[in-house]
Amino acid sequence: MSKKYIFWILVIVIALVYFTKNDTMPVYAPDRDYIDIEDQLVEQFVLAQDSSVIELPAGHFLLSQSLSIDGKTNLTIRGQGMDETVLSFLGQTSGAEGIKITNSRNIVLEDFAIEDAAGDNLKVSDTDSLVIRRIRSAWTGEVSVENGAYGIYPVLSTNVIIEGCEAIGSSDAGIYVGQSKNVIIRNNKAFYNVAGIESENSSHVEIYENESFENTSGLLIFNLPGLTMYGKQIRAYDNRIYDNNLRNFAVKGSIVSATPLGTGVIILATKDVRLFRNTIRNHKTLNLAIVSYDMFSQENQEISDENQQELLERGIQPILPDANVDPNYNPYPGNIEIGNNSFSNRFLLPTFSNEFGLLWMLKNRLRIPDIAYDGILAEGGHLQDENHKICLYDNGKTNFVYLDAADDFDGFSNDKTPFTCE
Repeated sequence: MSKKYIFWILVIVIALVYFTKNDTMPVYAPDRDYIDIEDQLVEQFVLAQDSSVIELPAGHFLLSQSLSIDGKTNLTIRGQGMDETVLSFLGQTSGAEGIKITNSRNIVLEDFAIEDAAGDNLKVSDTDSLVIRRIRSAWTGEVSVENGAYGIYPVLSTNVIIEGCEAIGSSDAGIYVGQSKNVIIRNNKAFYNVAGIESENSSHVEIYENESFENTSGLLIFNLPGLTMYGKQIRAYDNRIYDNNLRNFAVKGSIVSATPLGTGVIILATKDVRLFRNTIRNHKTLNLAIVSYDMFSQENQEISDENQQELLERGIQPILPDANVDPNYNPYPGNIEIGNNSFSNRFLLPTFSNEFGLLWMLKNRLRIPDIAYDGILAEGGHLQDENHKICLYDNGKTNFVYLDAADDFDGFSNDKTPFTCE
């Protein structure tokens, strides 16, 4: 067989992959039989006292308004199981969140489901000592940009545990923790979201024994400008992150709208991250990326005033075209350790739904990378100096790419020797 014949076969295969798109989006459609006890449920939340338990009965309950708790201590909200107690906000007319908790201490939420809030299903802010256990957050029907942004959403909080939960259908992040400290995210399941699990601008975070699949991206560890604190000291281990190839359905202009489909893990501008003993497989763009904020801000597109207003109303972090608006922000990752992970891929060709597919074709012989590092450094910085250290070890046979993105990929390389350590 001639080389010319092989070349044209390859061109045809690539064209078929590129032009054949599966735009079918998944559907989450559980059976529901609603009971109207809204007045009773609202009264329980309004009259809740410190050191008490709100017992939610079994059944599927339709609510037209948010359920709110503010300034409480030692309060438990308990259902009869995430399959037994379902709070649905389908057609919500008052408030944005399903359940909103603020300015509280020692709060436990367990054993119920929250569905179809106009905004976020469960938002907790400014709270110390929070346990979210066996909670399912979901939007029903076909996943859509109209779904709420965040499923399980603690922010500006300390001493947080999220365990045994499920998140389905979020148009931003299913399980999200933001601007928080001392966080454990364990034994959860996330699917049909744009981002399955996300740690944003949070410190001292442990993410382990989770399962994240069929999202646009499985796990995001982000540090973004313009917020109250910066992320560091993150450990993610013993997670299963696979088949995250869902078309991105985030609001245009949001930070996650720049996340390409088919990415397992993205570590963006965060410091002191250890990623070990994870199984990361079957992603059409790449399994793991270590990138600077510059890579995302380059994806910034002009958006309409209406679109900007939508981002503000939905409380979604936008892409800023210039991270320098925050003089204390460092947009470059550093002290990243990637070790003892298992990488694999059942896909023979990359997706061409984003520019990375073309890059892998031109620079990486059509191989989908397991680990990619953009190599963008601070002005005056040097590769592998103390501020930009990347450490790879014991990950088995992997396809590694150093992008040299700051120099238009001129120094693109598969040599991981400079980044290999013990």
